[in-house]
Amino acid sequence: MYRTLFLFCIALFSCSHKNEQQTEQQPAAQTQKELSWSEKTYLIQKKFNNVYTAGWEGANGAIGDAYLFRTTQDSSILKKYLNEFDLTKMFNGTWVDDRAWIALAELYWWEFSGKTNQRWVEDAKQRYLDARGEGRLSAHEGFWSWYNYPSHWRVNEAIITNSNMNQMVTVACKLFDATGSNVFLNDALLVWNGDGKTPGIEKTFYRGNGIWQGKGGLAAFGKQLPWESASYLSVLAALYHSTHQEKFKTMAVASVQHILNPKNGWVDSTDFYQIHMDGNGAFVHFLLDAYEIAPQELSDVPAKIEKMLTHVWTNHHGQAFVTLHREYDHAIRNGWNPNGGEDGYGVDEIGTVHAQSQALRAFGVFSYFDISRKDAKKLN
Repeated sequence: MYRTLFLFCIALFSCSHKNEQQTEQQPAAQTQKELSWSEKTYLIQKKFNNVYTAGWEGANGAIGDAYLFRTTQDSSILKKYLNEFDLTKMFNGTWVDDRAWIALAELYWWEFSGKTNQRWVEDAKQRYLDARGEGRLSAHEGFWSWYNYPSHWRVNEAIITNSNMNQMVTVACKLFDATGSNVFLNDALLVWNGDGKTPGIEKTFYRGNGIWQGKGGLAAFGKQLPWESASYLSVLAALYHSTHQEKFKTMAVASVQHILNPKNGWVDSTDFYQIHMDGNGAFVHFLLDAYEIAPQELSDVPAKIEKMLTHVWTNHHGQAFVTLHREYDHAIRNGWNPNGGEDGYGVDEIGTVHAQSQALRAFGVFSYFDISRKDAKKLN
């Protein structure tokens, strides 16, 4: 009888111990709820708010926030840019693209908040007209373009015209859409097409089949077409919106397909991050501007960008040699190559206003298109 009782107690203890083990192991087996892209953007935004400055870097973050507002309709974000981070009080900086980013932030916020705050349109318009009045829209190098500085200024700086400067064409198109004034559209078309005697951007740099070619050099100081000319995608999308000319869409589609083809050496073949360059928030936005005007032709773009951003958020799936995402404060590195060594401006910065604004722009813009993509699938 004692032996039977002893065996019964051992069995009872074993069963109880097994249940305890299962209870202890169960939480570890459960996967943590995956954050949405909007939730990730809010975490990046918190760090951006702490490092914000009222210049072109802050404007890039403001663009990301505009898209986050477009996605969530969170009125607290809108109030921030009406008050604490008043867009009209941003300083222009020296390069002409500095004020282009600011004007674009104002025009995105005007559009996404209901097209009611005309103060943003008027301020963007004045920034544009001031730059034009200074002679920065010119053909003095043999082609029509926006230039960092007017030809009569004597500036000892090794910077030449590049595609960033022509974000002022995007501004011009958006001002045309906002005001109806043909002055802005005429400027945009002049820069792109030339005047019949002097070429514009297309004939100067475009080689067909999505291939662009400009002068080489370091990305921030001399290279005419950084981001493999991706910034012209936003220009093409803006021109398409304003004119409805199919050639702009055709060029944008071909350019995206060239840039995102890993065989051309610009992006990683698995995670599609830029191998060589900084400024990834703008890069993501350029690609999605093209996707917005050609969603059927570029249907693979959101999935590739999702892989890119997942690569950043997970520190290249835990294998990165440099920190891409500092998890304790959600600071993001300006360059996204997991091995480092990129070309550009402030590539190694993590969580500074420059780096964090680019991250907020990338994640904010993508959060909108991710929701739009999922909604479209539901309708189909």
